[in-house]
This record gives sequence, C-alpha cells and structure tokens, in this order.
Amino acid sequence: MSLSTALEGSDLPSRRHEDWRWTDLRGLIRTVPPVSPVFFDVIKSSGPFEGQAGAELIIANGRQNWWPGEDTETVEFFEHGAPDNPYDRASLPMAAIAADNAIEPRASIIQFNGDDAASVRFVSATDGTSHHARLGVVVKAGVSAVLFESHEGRGDRYLANTLIEIFLEEGAKLERIVLADDAAEAVAVTTAIVKIAAGATFNQTVLTGGARRQRIETHVAHPGAHAQVRLDGIYLLNGQRHADQTTVVTHGGVDGVTSQLTKGMVADQARGVFQGRIIVAEGADQTDARMGHHALILSDKAEIDAKPELLIFADDVSCAHGNTIGALDEEAVFYARQRGIPELEARAMLTEAFVGEVVERIEHDGAREIAAAWVAKQLGREE
Repeated sequence: MSLSTALEGSDLPSRRHEDWRWTDLRGLIRTVPPVSPVFFDVIKSSGPFEGQAGAELIIANGRQNWWPGEDTETVEFFEHGAPDNPYDRASLPMAAIAADNAIEPRASIIQFNGDDAASVRFVSATDGTSHHARLGVVVKAGVSAVLFESHEGRGDRYLANTLIEIFLEEGAKLERIVLADDAAEAVAVTTAIVKIAAGATFNQTVLTGGARRQRIETHVAHPGAHAQVRLDGIYLLNGQRHADQTTVVTHGGVDGVTSQLTKGMVADQARGVFQGRIIVAEGADQTDARMGHHALILSDKAEIDAKPELLIFADDVSCAHGNTIGALDEEAVFYARQRGIPELEARAMLTEAFVGEVVERIEHDGAREIAAAWVAKQLGREE
C-alpha cells in the first residue's frame, strides 16, 4: 500500500480511527509530498548522541549511508532487500505503509553480537518531501546493548514515516533512548514493534519536542517468563506542536513485569497525547504491570488528551495505572520568587524537577546526562 493509495482510500489514519482520534493525519495530509531526494551533505555533522557509541548508522531522507569505522567486533550491519509486510492496515496503518514503501535497501539491520552500544540517526533533510524507512534491531541471547536513536529535522514541512522492528533473544537486554527533534511544520510517525524472549529486558525512554503532527508508537509482545519491560517518556511542547506517545504491551505468559512512566508539559497552543494500553492475556498470571502518566498544562489554549488502559483477562495479577493533569503549584512559584528567582525561571525549574524522575530512570550515564541537558534546553535553562 502506497501513501497515495492510503490517501485516496480510507487507510490513512483519521479521527474516525479510535486509536488515532487525537492525531488525525488524513485531515492534515491532502496531497502526497514528492519523494525525498538523495542527500549526503549534512549527515556527517554530529548528532545528539555524539561520542556515546562507536558504531553508527545514518539514514538520511530514508536512505542508509555508510561511513568507515562504523562497525565494531560486537555490532554488525546488514541489509534486507525483500522483507515481508505482516502488518494489518487497520491496526497498524503507518507501519504497513512504511513496510511497503521503504527506499532501497528495503530494510537496514543492526545486530548486537556482544555487549556494546550503537547509534542510528534518522535525518530528514529536505523541505516539503516524504520518505519511509525500515530498521531491524537484533540483540543476541545474553547480550546487553544500548541503542541511541535520534530523529533530526534538518528540513521542514516533510513527512517522515519510520518502522523499527526489535528482536531480543533469551536473556538479552536493550536500552533504547529516543530523542525526537523534528521540525515545527513536519509530520513524523515512528512505529516500533518489539518482540522479546524469556528472561529478556527491554528499557525505553522517549524524549520529544513534537512537530506539526508527531506520533511515536511502541508495541511490545511480552512473553512473561521473567522478562521485564520499562517504557518511559517525556514530552515538552510549545508553540503549536503536537506529540502523541502511544504504547501497547501485551502480556502473553506467566510472570512478566512492565513499568511505565510518562511525564509531559504543554504551553502556548501545543497538544500532548498519551495512550497507554497494557493487556494481560488469559493465563498470564503473576503479571506485575504499572503505568503512570502525569502532565502539566501551562496555558489556557494548550491541550492534553490521555487514555491509560488496563485490559486484564487473568487471575493473580498486580496491575495499576495513574493519570494526573494539572498546573504548576503556584505556592511553589511564589516561594521561589520570594527568594529572588524570576518567575519564568522559577516555572522552568519546577517543570524540570517534575520530569526529572523520568530522566533519573535512564540507566546509561551518558544518555542520562544528554537527556537532562535536553530538558534544560527545551525549557530555556541551558547554560
């Protein structure tokens, strides 16, 4: 299915699709932008995770670019010219479109054969064009890996659609840190499909400043079997930016753990969307699943839509979810101002402290420092 076919038919997500009602693409995309051209000029510049990984893959305008020294003994890069498309157009429309339309090679693959870190940079470099990309990540049995993933908007008014498929073998561990820095007028969708084996650990933190329309979606097939999942996120939005963080975790077996914490802030006319769904299938007893979403609205014209869900079909489980949306504590702001801190700085400091809990859950030291610096920059507090 091509983007034009989806646009002509009813496959492009719209407000009529329950899971997309707050992130309407069909109402925004009236014509299909031309395909993004080959672009090499900008990609050698440093990304947000510079120096954190010896192995790096750069995908610019949907096309992979290889540079000397990117491989390590423990990280291999492959390409797949004819991967299948198993995705249902009704439930995963943008994943299906990306699988059908990814530019040659049809899929890039990163494989971790030993403990290591790798960086992948998705660069959108050309105004008013569109591209699709597909990436596979494989972590072999018993291996501990870190994936630094950035989405960099060097152009504007682009449409970027990315499909990422992650496979963790038995006892493997992956920490995925995503920093989405899309342009203000861009439309960007990233769909991650994660499959983990027994005893594996998948930790994820998403940091985003939004775009005209932006959705970062994660689906996890959880086997139970002592596997553990952590799904965290921070969104800090201003102007007219829109960010949608949607997650679905399906517990299919006994004795699995999921911990989820997302915090956000919206100002001006921005809109934040959080949709978290944890499904505990029949027979998935002794599941321990926790979900929390907490957000601040700093403007009367800003908006947050939240839909946390627990669907439980098993006995003997421990599951809970929480959702709070409110304003900054004005007493705390007043207290800071009484001590000589300007009001805007006081509000930024309090917001920084509010989302800091998510930052502190990042295990990788370098990534945690980068996340903290990103939060400060988004709030105008960088030194």
